[in-house]
Parts: sequence; C-alpha cells; structure tokens
Amino acid sequence: MSRPDHMDVAAYALGVLDEQDTERFEEHLASCWACAAELETMVPVVGLLSDIDGETMMALEQTATDPALLDRTLGAVRADRRRTRFRQLLATAAAVVVFGGLSGYGFVSVAGNDQPPGVLADSTPSAPNNPPTSGPTAAPSGPGVGGTEEEGDQVEATDPTTGVQTTMFLVTREYGTRINFSLRKLPGPRICRLVVVRKNASTEVISTWSVPEGGYGTNTRPQGLELSASTSALAADIKQLQVQSVDANGVASPLVTVPI
Repeated sequence: MSRPDHMDVAAYALGVLDEQDTERFEEHLASCWACAAELETMVPVVGLLSDIDGETMMALEQTATDPALLDRTLGAVRADRRRTRFRQLLATAAAVVVFGGLSGYGFVSVAGNDQPPGVLADSTPSAPNNPPTSGPTAAPSGPGVGGTEEEGDQVEATDPTTGVQTTMFLVTREYGTRINFSLRKLPGPRICRLVVVRKNASTEVISTWSVPEGGYGTNTRPQGLELSASTSALAADIKQLQVQSVDANGVASPLVTVPI
C-alpha cells in the first residue's frame, strides 16, 4: 500500500475525502492495523476539529508520521478556540454592561428627586438597629426625602422658641421602639442628644451627635439632618421625645419636644 494511504486517517475521520478516496481508504483500513489504531485515537477529537479551516486540515494530514507535530497542531487549535470563546464572552459582557448602564440611567432619571437628601450622622442607640423596612411614604420634609419610604407612626413638632423642626417615625420592634427622625432649622456648632421620657418619669438618652457650625436645614446648609435610634421602651410607654443641646459643662437645654 502506498504511503499516501497512511496519511488519509485525519481526512477520513473528518469526512472530507471524496467518495472514491473514501472507498480506497476503507479497503486499506481493513488490512492496516496502524491506520485503524490511529483512527481510533482520532475519534475523540473529531468534534474539536470539525470546524477548522482548510490550512489546518492540510497540516493535520501531515502529522501521521510525526506525533509531536500532531500534538502541537491540536494545541494550536485548542488555543485558537479558547481565544474565540474568550472574545465571545467579552462581547457578551460588554453588551450586558451597556444594557445595565442604560437601565441604571433610566432608573435614576425616573427615581431621581430635585430636593437634596438629608445629611446622615452616626448615632449611639441603646438597642440594636434593624434596617428600615418599606412602608407608607414619608412627608416631603421627613426622613423619606429622596425616594426612600418610612414606616411607623409619624409625629411632627416645631419649637416656638428655638425654631427647631423635627419629623419622627416610631416603629414598633420586638426589642422596643425604633425612631427615625429628621431635624431642620438646627443651628450649630453644638452637641445634641435625643432623650426618651417615659410615662413613669424615667428618662433615657438614646442618641448623641455633633452639629457643625453651619447647622442643618439652615440657610448655610439647606440639607436636613436624618438620624435613627432605638429604645427598649414600647411606644405605648413613651410620654415624649426631646432633642436637647448639651453645653461644655454638660448642662442640657431642650431644642424641640415631641409629645407622643
């Protein structure tokens, strides 16, 4: 049998031989154990090589006598396939990013609010805070400014002497009461605290914070201050909530009182 007959294994495995060459190779295969063994090793890679180009096919046909060349050729094909898949993944990811960016822009455009959000400050609650859950939409001047929603019983107050304004939401929790509140017309600089006054006359400081020189909700700083704190007292046991100013000597004076 001529040497070319031994070089048609890959072409036969891929089905690229014409009818005449296919019949001739099958006759050769019946009596050549070497080609039969090589064909058996080619079966697992037929799917991998099924869509390679003509130049690669010609290179594969020349590897029958050089196993190392076959390994290098298959390695090159696999590497090319990996690069192709990687490019496809990049294109898909880019499309997702573009779509996500457009969707995000649309969401911001729809959900945006012209009114600036309140400035957030740290609090020192005496009981653990739970993340706020959605509920009835807050009043435009309350802690819900900017599209968020508040739940609980809403109370508001303005002190006739200091002019400080507040909106509070009392949310019943298993541990007691969560209080979300905002403050406006609050001048600074000063140290403030929120005090819970119970119906049994006991008191509890549940949050303290500092106010910068420009204050909050003022002409200098239009943004209101939004805070959240918790108390072990049940809402039914609270008589009033009072925001106090504390001087350097620790003497407290009321800024605004909210009866419950």
